Amino acid sequence: MTGPRQHYDDGMIQLDRLAITLRRYHFPSGTSKVIPLQAIRGYKAEPLGMFTERFRVWGSFDPRRWMPLDIWRPIKSTLITLDVDGVRPAPAFTPQRPTEFLTVLDELLR
Repeated sequence: MTGPRQHYDDGMIQLDRLAITLRRYHFPSGTSKVIPLQAIRGYKAEPLGMFTERFRVWGSFDPRRWMPLDIWRPIKSTLITLDVDGVRPAPAFTPQRPTEFLTVLDELLR
């Protein structure tokens, strides 16, 4: 019998026991941002509605958060915003499989 899954990767977001990697995060270089799990104080998951960043493919209309490049964001369902020690604007992203991502994240943040 295997234990709980300890990783997630959908091509844009990678989560493992050490960090979350947000690919194509920095503008304009498109380099990744690596966030150590130990720096994450919490997160907020909310539905991605018509007026909550759905059609913004890079960056954010809200100056309190920043999202990596994701051309598939308009068809995704969940926005996750991280509360990270000393990081402003807050990293935010839209995982391809939000339920799976949140299950793994909750397990790793315990």
